[in-house]
Amino acid sequence: MRTPHAISVATLCLLMGGCAGFSGKQEKMTISSEPFGSVKGVPVELYTMRNPGGIEVQVTNFGGAVTSIKVPDRDGNLADVVLGYDTFGDYANDPNYFGAICGRYANRIARGRFDLDGVAYDLAINNAPNHLHGGNTGFDKRVWKASSARVKDGVAITLRYDSPDGEENYPGNLKVVVTYVLTKSNDLRIEYSAQTDEATPVNLTHHGYFNLRGAGNGTIAGHELTIEADRYTPTDKTLIPTGELAPVEGTPFDFRKAKPIGRDIGDRNDQLSIADGYDQNFVLNGGSSRRPALAATVREPRSGRKMEVFTTEPGIQLYTANHLDGNGGRRGESYSKYGAFCLEAQHFPDSPNQEGFPSTILRPGDEYTQTTVYRFSVDD
Repeated sequence: MRTPHAISVATLCLLMGGCAGFSGKQEKMTISSEPFGSVKGVPVELYTMRNPGGIEVQVTNFGGAVTSIKVPDRDGNLADVVLGYDTFGDYANDPNYFGAICGRYANRIARGRFDLDGVAYDLAINNAPNHLHGGNTGFDKRVWKASSARVKDGVAITLRYDSPDGEENYPGNLKVVVTYVLTKSNDLRIEYSAQTDEATPVNLTHHGYFNLRGAGNGTIAGHELTIEADRYTPTDKTLIPTGELAPVEGTPFDFRKAKPIGRDIGDRNDQLSIADGYDQNFVLNGGSSRRPALAATVREPRSGRKMEVFTTEPGIQLYTANHLDGNGGRRGESYSKYGAFCLEAQHFPDSPNQEGFPSTILRPGDEYTQTTVYRFSVDD
């Protein structure tokens, strides 16, 4: 990483009060930027936000990727709790969606096809035999327009992307705005909005890979997870939902009470065997809500780090990095199978083809909105 130079750095400082969940000296809340790369002459920036609680978050406007989240443990020791890379080139070639914004449609659409208002649309098959995370060049591989600001409760980076009609064969010109806010109370809040001039499916999510022991520091088998869901959406062999909303009771998908993620991951359950681990959408008890409701809680006993996820979305996808193969990440870190977990707040997979699922169709005059919050603290 290069040292920020005088022209590209934009620093905003704001004296803050106490910090919730962490101890430490009271420092200013800051945000800065530095060059990170370029795409066809368009500059890519890396933004760094810091709060008085000792949390540091880095975001790039390439794919809206959160490249780093440094969080103290119970003893005040910092560790980066998300998987990522050192260089822009690694993100440009990343097949794993590390920390990225996924869209226009996050998750899978069966056979890359949907019908809308009597018209059939064929999409890229980039996760055979299905369409995944927006196609060959989804929102995770686009350069977003970025701006930074201070807001009432912290500092923010706002990203804008105009997806033209026909991009990846989706209909309509879609204007998307995503804002990352780091608050003085140790929340990373993600606010999404989108508008279209033609009916189109929209499903956006943040694809962060978390390991609360620290990225590259073993598996997440011992992380204790609670998900606020009585039901989940079983899938076929290609990870497309069958349409059933099945009870989690009596299955490895029952996280209603905290349990280690690794406890049942090797269970001889057909659903776990399909994905070789967890890659499942959970039907949140809160459903779609105007205010973010608690969706999941993760605790890492050794470090004491805790993360809570709140969202306005009806579903959350648990993915346990089943396909990582030990290749290196930052500073030579090895990212192995089950070396991280993702909790992707979203609508359900394949909703354009599932009449019984909450609709993901955005129409002219309406607005897509979503708020998801990742809250960090420590247990004693």
